[in-house]
Amino acid sequence: MPYLLVSTQIRLENGPTICGDEWSDKKLMEYLGATLQTLSGNNFSEYRVAQPPRVVLNKLEGLGYRVISMGGVGQSCIWTMYCESPKEPWKTV
Repeated sequence: MPYLLVSTQIRLENGPTICGDEWSDKKLMEYLGATLQTLSGNNFSEYRVAQPPRVVLNKLEGLGYRVISMGGVGQSCIWTMYCESPKEPWKTV
């Protein structure tokens, strides 16, 4: 899974950070410390982590991901991350 969307709403400094959807790599989400949640009124689930985006982006950089675009939508910030072949520290050789 080479692409990953990371976003946050309203406050960049303290999170939470949205870092995946229900089809995201479960091991990657576990590594990020994210939990799958369905918010009231939504008909979809998303992975959230309590840390601010800075922490999540730093963890992803350590796996080989890089930011290829960033934008703001209303009071949300969205980062598109890409990694050709992510390092997977949870896999053993």
